[in-house]
Amino acid sequence: MKLDVKPFEEKMKKSIASYEDNLATIRAGKANATVLDKISVDYYGSPTKIKDIASIKATDAKTLTIQPWDKSTLKLIEKAIQQSDLGINPQNDGTVIRLTFPQLTEQRRKELAKQVQKYGDDAKVAIRNIRRDANDKSKDMKKNGEMTEDEQKASDKSVQDLTDKYIKQIDVITDKKKDEIMSI
Repeated sequence: MKLDVKPFEEKMKKSIASYEDNLATIRAGKANATVLDKISVDYYGSPTKIKDIASIKATDAKTLTIQPWDKSTLKLIEKAIQQSDLGINPQNDGTVIRLTFPQLTEQRRKELAKQVQKYGDDAKVAIRNIRRDANDKSKDMKKNGEMTEDEQKASDKSVQDLTDKYIKQIDVITDKKKDEIMSI
């Protein structure tokens, strides 16, 4: 009996999706509401995402407008953005907050490229952890007499092939995002 690799492949796909979600939060020169996804506001004692308490719109290629449904949260949102690693100073006019994305400097591009690389490395670690879990399961199955040594080797090889496939996919996504950042 060979190890069923489908559950492990699903976990690897979820790791890739999580990685792509993380990349979406990196601002790459254009106004994009996803850069605010990781910023939370202390709203009535619980951390709340900005998108859950305000309307966020890209008014042009370089400007995001945040209009809270509750005007009392304007200062909280402004403070949360200032304390984040976004690198943009919000302008509060009393009814909306505007975020103007400046042209990226060479230094900021390099910082963003390093951040992309770090996210990529974290995603690779997650994939390798899934590989380890799969290999541990096949070892346990062999130990319990549920598979032969040849079946274990075949299972380990199929898991390694999956791992290689998803690591390569992460490398491609990372290189594409870094190129995108450096060309802005």
